[in-house]
Amino acid sequence: MTMVIAGGMSAHADDQVNVRFSWKLKGEYAPLYVAQDKGYFAQNKLSVRLGEGAGAPAALGALLQGQEDVVVLPGIFAVSAIQKGMPIKLIAVYHPKTPVVIISHPDKPIKTPKDIEGKSIAVSVGETGTTYLSTFAAQNGVDFSKIKRVQVDAQSRVAYFLQKQVDLVTVYRSNDLPALEEKVGTNFPMIDMAQYGLAIPGMAIVSSDAIIAKKGDVLKRFLSAIDKGITTTRGDIKGASQILLKSWPAGPSLKVVEGQVKATIDAIVKEPNHPAGWTDEKLITSTLALLKSDEDIGTPKPTKNFFTNDLLPK
Repeated sequence: MTMVIAGGMSAHADDQVNVRFSWKLKGEYAPLYVAQDKGYFAQNKLSVRLGEGAGAPAALGALLQGQEDVVVLPGIFAVSAIQKGMPIKLIAVYHPKTPVVIISHPDKPIKTPKDIEGKSIAVSVGETGTTYLSTFAAQNGVDFSKIKRVQVDAQSRVAYFLQKQVDLVTVYRSNDLPALEEKVGTNFPMIDMAQYGLAIPGMAIVSSDAIIAKKGDVLKRFLSAIDKGITTTRGDIKGASQILLKSWPAGPSLKVVEGQVKATIDAIVKEPNHPAGWTDEKLITSTLALLKSDEDIGTPKPTKNFFTNDLLPK
């Protein structure tokens, strides 16, 4: 497993915070590297270690074992884990709607959800966009039976699309899309699933109930520094991308990272009178309904079991 140690130690960085990402480096993590680079963590008397991951289950396992203090992951995985009994909580949800899109070939473009009828789409187990395709179809009056779903390995989905073995594929604006468009030199016609009602919680931060009880003040200072990192990133996308690339020597081009970072920031919705990362109880309710559409989750737990807003900046 690759470990990324970002930034240096500070004489005032008294409290250690170990952060595990659920995946490899990508533009979504830029605000944390900005907070490290600009000294926002150090100003809050924190020494922060940022580490890459290899999937949400492994990251959450390390959190429960006490190896990590927080995990950055798609919020829907956290809601699912909590519903199954894992003693963790969402302490910030930055993307209440994951920026996932359905892209098509320019010679067979899609412009509205209805256009996906009669088309083929690559689907994979655990892939966010197509897992809830039936819900998306129902929300938009699309006949789900008229969508040809081609089951492929997760690593092969985009290749199938590029080889025109399928008409459609789902990708993240904040990850795959900028890299794909640079590689092919094409802007793909697309449908933004979030704009058409599919609210899948994305970029979020969780901690364990035990760590929240023991290190609540540390987590407050951590989230406060990230808030500054988000503000700085929003004001200078290119600068934030350059900071991230310093810790990502094998990363993509600056242009691709800028695309990822911009999409990340655009998807951070700040509710009126609430800080970035604030969780609406209704989001938990709708997410549980979404999970129920895909699997038997039993009786949903009370929404208060899933999150706390108490650690966010006031």
